Amino acid sequence: MVHKVKDMMLAKQGKMNIEYAESQMGALLEVQKRFKEEKPLKGEVIGLALHVTKETAVLVRTLIAGGAEVAITGCNPLSTQDDVAAALADEGVNVFGHKGETTEEYYEFLKNVIDFNPTITIDDGCDLVTEIHKNHANLIPEIKAGTEETTTGVIRLRAMENDNALKYPVIAVNDNKTKHLFDNYYGTGQSTIDGILRCTNVLFAGKNFVVSGYGSCGKGVAIRASGMGSNVIVTEVEPVNALQARMDGFRVMPLAEAVKIGEIFVTVTGDKHVIRTEHMKEMKTGAILANSGHFDVEIDVEDLEKIAKSKRRIRPSLDEYVLPNGNKIYICGEGRLVNLAAAEGHPSTVMSLSFCGQALAAEYGVKNKLEPGVHVLPKKVDEEIAELQLKAMGIKKDSLTKEQEKYLSSWKEGT
Repeated sequence: MVHKVKDMMLAKQGKMNIEYAESQMGALLEVQKRFKEEKPLKGEVIGLALHVTKETAVLVRTLIAGGAEVAITGCNPLSTQDDVAAALADEGVNVFGHKGETTEEYYEFLKNVIDFNPTITIDDGCDLVTEIHKNHANLIPEIKAGTEETTTGVIRLRAMENDNALKYPVIAVNDNKTKHLFDNYYGTGQSTIDGILRCTNVLFAGKNFVVSGYGSCGKGVAIRASGMGSNVIVTEVEPVNALQARMDGFRVMPLAEAVKIGEIFVTVTGDKHVIRTEHMKEMKTGAILANSGHFDVEIDVEDLEKIAKSKRRIRPSLDEYVLPNGNKIYICGEGRLVNLAAAEGHPSTVMSLSFCGQALAAEYGVKNKLEPGVHVLPKKVDEEIAELQLKAMGIKKDSLTKEQEKYLSSWKEGT
């Protein structure tokens, strides 16, 4: 066992946090129970680049229960929970990472995972996959499958596929209904608000709250902000998303207009330089900016550093910048994922759904010989995850009668 963590003295607290997460992750524990009996991952080496949180630790335990050897690192420099990393190391897991990694350390830790010669990769953001393809292509013939957790990563994977650059099969777990309709929507909505509150303790009621991007994540953020009394404004480039935002009751306008009246801004687009310095110069003094997209490129913090008269850390995870015109703006979590940089990420119950998807995708990738490219789990696996979660919540549902099944599968019966 090899590890590089911040402080092994944190392991006791980490184990208690993992135990607490498990109490809310009944669906994943059912998968873990079956994996322990069947060992579907026996002999596999799984390399993970995921946020090292208490919920991720339950996934790691599940994969190990399935017979796999595991090596894990973080997928964002500010998202590792140091107590959880210590707890995993104490359990004998090969874990590399700490909160506040430099860029050099980040890629060093990715290399540490790759050195285990994984036969399966589990990724969040596609950095592990791209690093293997760029610098360790000799490992690709032995990799049976990969999985990808988030929207940004799937976008990158599909770009690789379009360029004929993706050389092994990767399952887009983010495309599971039990992932993006829950993790992205309920999880991102709640945890983003949580992160901003921990940074600022600002009152949301009555504020003009600007959401850039109205995909599943943006929808979740918008409805949560609205529920707290904010006046939500949506900025979008996709016409259908923009129309849906308006039909949902939110104002829709170009960002160039929204910056003049907005007070809290959140980016959730998966794209680069959504909020630029040209926008920041038009903002009111006191504007708060946060990002919940995977990478730290949605808010152009790098250019802000160049034009700002001064910068200071005024609270944990909150930086104050003074612009040339004297106005102050505040950046949460250095422009990285605010829900993990400043808070604890998604609630455990939501992550149970996502990580059921990851565990079952790993099993599916081992049991089925897939061609290189981006794949989606079958509908029946998605439904199995939902069934596990309903059971964990003690919820019963109806079933179709034989007559109803026949009717739905037939075209002959009409008016």
